[in-house]
Amino acid sequence: MVRFKNRYFLCEITSEDSRFQQCIDEWAVHNTVKNVVARMHGDFGLACCSIAFSVKYLNAYTGIVLLCCRKDFHRLLWSSLPFITHLESRNQRYPCSFNTLHVGATIRTCQKFLIHHNRNQLLVLLRNCTSEADRQAIQKSLQSCMFVEEEQFHSKDEESDDSMK
Repeated sequence: MVRFKNRYFLCEITSEDSRFQQCIDEWAVHNTVKNVVARMHGDFGLACCSIAFSVKYLNAYTGIVLLCCRKDFHRLLWSSLPFITHLESRNQRYPCSFNTLHVGATIRTCQKFLIHHNRNQLLVLLRNCTSEADRQAIQKSLQSCMFVEEEQFHSKDEESDDSMK
């Protein structure tokens, strides 16, 4: 039996409008992406991308979205994402843009990349920080990210040691 292979797009939605975070939802992202694919690639592109297209994860606070589509047609979706200029939700249009951060074969690789990306963003915030209280909070967040990563690394080492015996 053959399984269908998927590609996962880890994207960041950026917008200048502060109300944007409150109104974003999976359905709005789903419809916007499908409409842009139809506009860019016509009925054929829409039909190809609609087969297994879904929004797997959406964090409205950070603007991170994880999109899934079939591997055979992922280039159609990928080429359409830069042409998204607005998101329509609750009969209002919010100007935004999609920034593709990573394209992966599994959700796990996208999660690993997202952890790495978030840690780098925290380091940038730490460099630009002005108050000592903010600096302490960011350092605490960085330490928690590194602690989780070290735990995963040590558990993998223990598994490999057990398999050697």
